[in-house]
Amino acid sequence: MAAAARRSAAAAAAQGSPDEVRKLLSIGQVLNRLVGDFPDVTPSKIRFLEEQGLISPQRTASGYRKFGADDVERLRLILGLQRDHYLPLKVIREYLAEIDAGRTPLLPGITRAAAGDATVQRVCTREELLEVTHADARLLREAVSVGLLPAGDRYDQTARSVLTALVTLGAHGIEPRHLRGVKAATDREIGLIEGAVSGFRRDQPQGRAQAAAAAQQITDTLVSLKSCLLERGVRDALD
Repeated sequence: MAAAARRSAAAAAAQGSPDEVRKLLSIGQVLNRLVGDFPDVTPSKIRFLEEQGLISPQRTASGYRKFGADDVERLRLILGLQRDHYLPLKVIREYLAEIDAGRTPLLPGITRAAAGDATVQRVCTREELLEVTHADARLLREAVSVGLLPAGDRYDQTARSVLTALVTLGAHGIEPRHLRGVKAATDREIGLIEGAVSGFRRDQPQGRAQAAAAAQQITDTLVSLKSCLLERGVRDALD
């Protein structure tokens, strides 16, 4: 019902006064609104979501897609569910159907008791991980064998980020086996951080909080340092 109402409203706007028509957005304008939060979104991605029945933009007489504010927010919700919760399209479609029916559904895997906890992360299955990252089973197996991902059949948000990065690197010919040195260096840095915070009394809440804050600061600093060194090294190599 809600989806039909959105389509009717969009249709009325597209056929209404010039002011009403101007309120609708082209696919390019929608991209401009979304790309800041979702850098990977593309026109083909939006068209695919329409083909899957998740969004229903209005069409002009010439066949161009036009999006209302509700369409943009729906896209933002869909993209967020994929990025942050690893939800496959089938689950997202069911979730949106509940919303369209006027209900307030919970995300799969999250209980009502935990729904108010901002730190809750949905754990996804192997199949969901592969779908949301556009990776294949071979890449996942290689990532596990090298130690870049843990073995198992449940994966958290960190695993999703790692596999997404591996997909991007793979497009440039960099395979998990090439990253053994990166993994070894990371393990050494973890040991360095553990040693740096070993003086805190982690058997007490205050000590654990202080250790966590110090570890985060060291981690952020090391990431920044490595980024600077990489950028300088690559720049020198290409000069």
